[in-house]
Amino acid sequence: MSVEPILRTDDLVCDFGSLRAVDHVSLAVAPGGVHCVIGPNAAGKSTLFNLISGEVPATAGRVVFEGRDVTGLPPHRLPHVGIARCFQRNTLFPRFTVFENVWVAAFARAGARAPAFVRRVGEFGELGERVRGIIAEVGLEAKTEARAETLSHGQQRLLEIALGLAGAPKLLLLDEPTQGLSPEATQRMTQLVRRLAGRYTILLIEHKMDVVMSISDWITVMSFGQVIAAGAPAEIRRDPAVRRAYLGARG
Repeated sequence: MSVEPILRTDDLVCDFGSLRAVDHVSLAVAPGGVHCVIGPNAAGKSTLFNLISGEVPATAGRVVFEGRDVTGLPPHRLPHVGIARCFQRNTLFPRFTVFENVWVAAFARAGARAPAFVRRVGEFGELGERVRGIIAEVGLEAKTEARAETLSHGQQRLLEIALGLAGAPKLLLLDEPTQGLSPEATQRMTQLVRRLAGRYTILLIEHKMDVVMSISDWITVMSFGQVIAAGAPAEIRRDPAVRRAYLGARG
């Protein structure tokens, strides 16, 4: 990788008792691109994300973001250094509207003092405009005043990404953004990721290989906690080790 990575992991290890879930994983994420982590179930992908986002402690190794060692930084601190993570699980306020969900996330990242919270939402004009811009960016402008619980699963996933964008991140971690989505919703999500690429650096876990190959600039393949291959989509498609471990091919 010729450019300085925005994120890298150096020999990252995570042990759960006698089980080594992540085994000396080193990767480098180029700024402004889409870097996809793939692999079969139990390959260590989600654990790797948990290490990067401080959800679980590393047994050994480092996580470095923009040259700063952020290993073990608690999750609530990550947005303040420029990292946002969108989880597989739903983290929305179901009875809040789309606008209110994104507004709360944007307000929390703005670092306003406690007394400011008692002001009416409408009094934060600039913040409100930014929130509406984020909602439009993910394609939910028609649902701005709809409660989150009334949205389809695909729309809720888009709202999850809007919450991540509310913190103005430099790096966006997406954990299986198309999981459980219909073909039409998968297409909308794929188009969104493409639109976001360049303005944000995106590191994502994904299982749908057509999505992976269509949006990735770089792919890291994991199996049994280790990196077994890394490269551009065309390289990964041809790699025999990847075909054996992930695609189920022989030879």
